[in-house]
Amino acid sequence: MTKLLIFGQKIKIEDLTHLLGLLVQLNENRTEFWIFKEYLDELPEDLQNKYKDKTWATYEDIIRIRPGCLLSLGGDGTILQAVTLVRDSKVPILGINMGRLGFLASIEKKLIPDAIYQLVNGSYEVEERSLLKLDSTENLFGEIPIALNDFTILKRDNSSMITIHTYINGDFLNSYWADGLIVASPTGSTGYSLSCGGPIIFPDSSSLVITPVAPHNLNVRPIIIPDHSVLTFEVEGRSENFLCTLDSRKEIIHSRHQLAIRKCEYTVRLIQLQPVSFLKTIHTKLNWGLDQRN
Repeated sequence: MTKLLIFGQKIKIEDLTHLLGLLVQLNENRTEFWIFKEYLDELPEDLQNKYKDKTWATYEDIIRIRPGCLLSLGGDGTILQAVTLVRDSKVPILGINMGRLGFLASIEKKLIPDAIYQLVNGSYEVEERSLLKLDSTENLFGEIPIALNDFTILKRDNSSMITIHTYINGDFLNSYWADGLIVASPTGSTGYSLSCGGPIIFPDSSSLVITPVAPHNLNVRPIIIPDHSVLTFEVEGRSENFLCTLDSRKEIIHSRHQLAIRKCEYTVRLIQLQPVSFLKTIHTKLNWGLDQRN
């Protein structure tokens, strides 16, 4: 791998040593790299001066540079932001977690040297992850109405619960009286949906999960549907405004909005290194397989 992009959002002082080690290792392996402009602005002045001519900032830059990989330095939220830049470019993303272990950013910062060794030697696998795409009668989320994790409709602030009439391929599914509704991809099943009682779905499953947020009726449960389905929604409530999100991005919507969620026509590619796997991450994050009775 001769070219790659470095992406990040915030840098902590205690992480500078790991970042410097990463840059040294890339230079030693004669890997050409570009640093995200806003991330470089967070770094010490000497690094800003050294790499000021090796920056990138947009989707168009990705298409122009054609890197072999994007290194995401941060947590799962950083990867979700990176997806909005990578889009349909097919550039694979490797997530290095600079904080606590994540489901997406599963490489610990202390393993950076080994991760770069595997990367430059091609000792990795690439997983295709499905995305959600939002269609709306009004322009929402600009040119990137996509999400890797989930789409949600939520009540705003302390307003009363809302009613979300939900349809699958035009057929009525249910009216959810709740604080909100989550539609999660398999990747997103371990995020907000999981915290609301949704099931864990393996990343290569061809499914979506619909999970209500604090439903008023106790007989309402999460439901898994095929990912070739098209979901449409009608929202009503005492408040005039509601919240709509795609991963960490949000928009204010009204009852007049017509919304539809479907599987996106393209995927995002995530790099998996050894010995990291989805099962190992679950074991670590959820403490599965450990006897905690005593």
